[in-house]
Amino acid sequence: MRNSYFDRYLKQNLRTCQLKQLSILEETDRICRKHNIPYWLDGGSLLGAMRHGGFIPWDDDIDIAMRKEDLERFIAVAPSELRPGLFMQTPESDPEHTDPIYKIRDLNSLYLESGDNLQANYQKGLYIDIFPFIDYPSLPKKWVKKLSKGISTSYSILHKAHYYSLRSFVEFFWFGAKYHLFRAIWSILSAIYPKDTYLSNVLINNGYGIMHRKDSVFPLGEIEFEGKHFSAPCNPDAYLKDLYRNYMDIPPENKRKIHAIYLHPELIREQQP
Repeated sequence: MRNSYFDRYLKQNLRTCQLKQLSILEETDRICRKHNIPYWLDGGSLLGAMRHGGFIPWDDDIDIAMRKEDLERFIAVAPSELRPGLFMQTPESDPEHTDPIYKIRDLNSLYLESGDNLQANYQKGLYIDIFPFIDYPSLPKKWVKKLSKGISTSYSILHKAHYYSLRSFVEFFWFGAKYHLFRAIWSILSAIYPKDTYLSNVLINNGYGIMHRKDSVFPLGEIEFEGKHFSAPCNPDAYLKDLYRNYMDIPPENKRKIHAIYLHPELIREQQP
């Protein structure tokens, strides 16, 4: 649907959305510092910090990453320490949310993406993404790309909404078999090859087969984002080249897309004391 009024509405509310997400990041940073839980800016947020000093002007989300074991520590403390109105969204806390990415949601907002199910009873407020990272075996990059793409694609298809049809029946068996086969191959290779050089997102979130050298991430540094300082990989240039190659190039205007199909930054206007 193309509607100029709707496009203007999204753009008019984008900055308010970004500032709310920035406040969620600040709260996350506070808890991580208190409990000595390492994290770092990832993806478009790290790119925005390097190229724009903050948000990519048309971006409407924040990405951070943690080692999987550190994320488990964060999940253990965050629900009781997040300020009122924020919600730690996990498979356990919000079972109807099938996205494999962990999120901290702002409950006093509404943020809808194309994949959201309006009939499902899960939280849909503004959020920041937290990606769990794991150690990767030192495999040829083409092997990693092949396996991670197969696992990610299969997982996505198996967990999307299905309707009764011959195609969905075939997909279930084909991608189910592919998923388990590729996971088994990965497990065998992980047991054979050393895992002291690379890390990346868990396989179901790594459809492009990205790998980062650990020495481009650790020891963590800091980077300025919207006038504040947050944790970042020690070599953000190498990290971003893994993700985007020529990351300082500005994409053409038709590629500058807001992710949301609808956003409402504040449902209830808080009364000022």
